[in-house]
Amino acid sequence: MKRNFYIFLGLFVVGLLFGDYAKAIICQVCTLAVCAGLGLSRWLGVDDTISGVWIGGLVVSLIVWTVDWLNKKNIRFKGRKILIFLSYYLIILIPLYWGKIMGHPSNTFCGMDKLLFGILSGSIVIAVAAGWYVYLKKKNNNRAYFPFQKVVMPVGALLILSIIFYFLSK
Repeated sequence: MKRNFYIFLGLFVVGLLFGDYAKAIICQVCTLAVCAGLGLSRWLGVDDTISGVWIGGLVVSLIVWTVDWLNKKNIRFKGRKILIFLSYYLIILIPLYWGKIMGHPSNTFCGMDKLLFGILSGSIVIAVAAGWYVYLKKKNNNRAYFPFQKVVMPVGALLILSIIFYFLSK
């Protein structure tokens, strides 16, 4: 277990030292925080609804990054955003279903699989938080209201949703 921690820490430091500045709506630090939260929650045996929240946040982050990368490379084709959206969700959901991690009849919340419910909830919440950040920034002459607001808003929204689901699952 210590070995995995040191590998993760080393990759994190290398990413910080050599990473490029992100101009996407959802930054690299947010995505790293989402990945860390997801890995930690699965390792600790956290409820699938909460893990799903972080998976949903990660998927939306990857979608935004991919669209931004394609825009920078001037790669445009009809339906690319829908194709990217569907591709990422299928890449995530199909293995979870085939691996029997998702779809167990006794693992439901509000009549839906807990992991799927969490993924959908996390996706919506991080998209709304990122959009809210953009709105607030435009309202403030394209300046953030406080340092790291771009990170705090999406990750904070996922954290709040995780806390809500934690108390609902008890």
